[in-house]
Amino acid sequence: MELAHVVRAVGLRLARAERVLFITGAGISADSGLPTYRGVGGIYDGVATADGVNIEEALSGAMLRRHPAITWKYLGQIEAACRGAQPNAAHYAIAELERQKPGVLTLTQNVDGLHSAAGVQNLIEIHGCLKRLACTRCDWQIELETYAGLALPPVCPACAALVRPQVVLFGENLPVDQLERLYAELELGFDMVFSIGTSALFPYIVEPVLWARSQGIATVEINPGHTEISDIVAYRVQERAALALPAIVAAAEWEMD
Repeated sequence: MELAHVVRAVGLRLARAERVLFITGAGISADSGLPTYRGVGGIYDGVATADGVNIEEALSGAMLRRHPAITWKYLGQIEAACRGAQPNAAHYAIAELERQKPGVLTLTQNVDGLHSAAGVQNLIEIHGCLKRLACTRCDWQIELETYAGLALPPVCPACAALVRPQVVLFGENLPVDQLERLYAELELGFDMVFSIGTSALFPYIVEPVLWARSQGIATVEINPGHTEISDIVAYRVQERAALALPAIVAAAEWEMD
């Protein structure tokens, strides 16, 4: 199916949908100038770090406990790569649709905070957000726009213990409360499920798509590349999210008028 035709077809289905799940990965932020990567450390994907360990080990919970300076070194580099990035048209398209349809939910793997910056409210940040920091000992927390000027590794001003970002590092469990929220939303059901800019390698990303397909619910992938779910979704849009998603939302708005 030609791109224009699939965009119109998806827009028509979206116009009729009340509850919609958007699952987003790094690809949705690509047009904001951020690299597409696997996991929180993928800007180093396949490249050894200067500290002689792979990036997954450097950015692990175990390394943070043993050698926090190493973990924070690379967290700082990742934050610097994200610094100054602004939401793009795809982020804003979801926020606009959310205002029109209260049943819209976004599940993101991203830690860049761009969905929130675009105004998305109904959001599950399954890997957390780099901007939010918390003490590892006491209840002190803060949200920062940038790590610029922050001593790394940072220490808590209240108790002098190590501070960490509220993100899921390698080897750590996903937040139980966020998983429970996702499963509760799935129990309520959805009319459409979108996978946008994610390689779909993780079970909690693939499972909602498989569940929707098994229930006869419309599934959509927006990704210029081929992924694990490309051959099973009902609609495949091979285009950048910042181009495809606003066009789909515009098509849906035209149908709703």
